[in-house]
Amino acid sequence: MTLQHLRRYSACLLSGLATLAAIQAPASSAAPADVIYLESNSTAGNSVFAYKFNLTASPTLLSTTPAGGIGVYDPSFALGPFDSDQNLIEDASGTMLFAVNSGSNNVAVFQIQPDGSLVAVNGSPFPSGGSDPVSLGLKDDILAVVNKDQDPAQNGNLVQPNYTSFRVLPGGVLVPVPQSTVSVAYGSSPSQALMASQGGFVFGADFLGGLLQSFRLDQQGHLNQNLPQALPDSIFAGLTGGHQPLGMRTHPTLPILYVDITPVSEVAVYTYDENGQLSFVRTVSDSGMAPCWAIVNHAGTRLYATNTGDNSIAVYDLADPLNPVQIQHFVMASTTGAAFSTVIDHSDTWIYVSSEQSSATATPAANAFHALKVAANGTLTEPFSPTVLPVSGATPVRVQGIAVF
Repeated sequence: MTLQHLRRYSACLLSGLATLAAIQAPASSAAPADVIYLESNSTAGNSVFAYKFNLTASPTLLSTTPAGGIGVYDPSFALGPFDSDQNLIEDASGTMLFAVNSGSNNVAVFQIQPDGSLVAVNGSPFPSGGSDPVSLGLKDDILAVVNKDQDPAQNGNLVQPNYTSFRVLPGGVLVPVPQSTVSVAYGSSPSQALMASQGGFVFGADFLGGLLQSFRLDQQGHLNQNLPQALPDSIFAGLTGGHQPLGMRTHPTLPILYVDITPVSEVAVYTYDENGQLSFVRTVSDSGMAPCWAIVNHAGTRLYATNTGDNSIAVYDLADPLNPVQIQHFVMASTTGAAFSTVIDHSDTWIYVSSEQSSATATPAANAFHALKVAANGTLTEPFSPTVLPVSGATPVRVQGIAVF
């Protein structure tokens, strides 16, 4: 599919454009500060940290709110199988925040107050429809959930990993969509519930299964599964890395999906059709190590891949969105942790990157986040030291999830 055809096709996806407009112009976009949310993922009690950032000095802690459940502790500290993205997300209007309680098999929902603090909605948290929820995606009033089924503390659960969906009622209550749970193979390690910017589709990556998943959302919110797609063998010719996709993002105005191929440091480019079926285009190299997560700015001009292996961000120019060109390899300030989830604010001028404890010997100070300034050309600088999160205790934690309001 050519770029001209993609643009013609995207113009027909009116619902996707309407959703994009809501995302790009939320009520909070005029605020002179950002509020950044991160999740402790502690097995002693999961909490959501809110940080106020006035864009001129280091962020400061605004509030700590219990999420009503617990997180997951992985004693192996294995990178990849236990990782996930979109553990925390907000709605398009910036009025609600959704958070996974991976160790309690439920999802917390909060009302975002005018100052950025959080208040749990009535009935929160809500059952996730499976074991070990790790990722959330929202389109209008439909919430997609990935249940990873990989919590070491729940190894006795005879439950397959799954993708499932809920309807979000006006007050924030979650109601399961009947007959919308799609199970995937044991041990496949699904990592993300990505809502497409264009059209009613959900994309997922089964990290250990080596598959890309795509689902069509109908008006009732059902997940209608397309045939899962393996990564092309051509990507791995002459390479020794596994066939393991991880972080994904779609282009905001074109039906294009970008996929991080972590073991071989490549970013794959796909297009998708009116049914959400994926077509492979190419891969481009990432000069960093182990790209895990990706974001695209709201303008659709830059792609950012977060490289966990060397604590860096690869910045790509999307002048030709089907052929990203790397323009910067930015190494962030050193922490004792590893860089993971990444979000960009609504102005496209700040990027926030979470860092988590990636080994048993790392200190709790590894759990932190970076505030990166985006220049007019899309390149990055880091004007402030990483912000260390207030986590401690006998059992190590791996903070996961980041969102911005």
